[in-house]
Amino acid sequence: QVQLVESGGGLAQPGGSLRLSCTASGIIFRISAMAWYRQAPGKQRELVASITAGGSSDYADSVKGRFTISRDNAKNIVYLQMNSLKPEDTAVYYCKSRIVTKDLWGLGTQVTVSS
Repeated sequence: QVQLVESGGGLAQPGGSLRLSCTASGIIFRISAMAWYRQAPGKQRELVASITAGGSSDYADSVKGRFTISRDNAKNIVYLQMNSLKPEDTAVYYCKSRIVTKDLWGLGTQVTVSS
């Protein structure tokens, strides 16, 4: 079955950390570009971080220095380590894979940052 499944979301306090995981199945993960997006209530979905098949990463300015994207090709998993969380990081976080021009999305995981 071709799918992406996100996990690791939940409630965190400001300044806290969470690690999101996205497990891929049914795709050739090692050649896939992977990315994390987020969508807050009433806002458009935005790119948070991306990583190429070769391991090069890029980040939105709002999360640089706080979030780290990584991948484990042996396990077909992409991670998003989120540190120094802020209330404005509250959103549904989505994983996306891309092979050439074909995109696949996960269903998302909720992250809430609140005291």
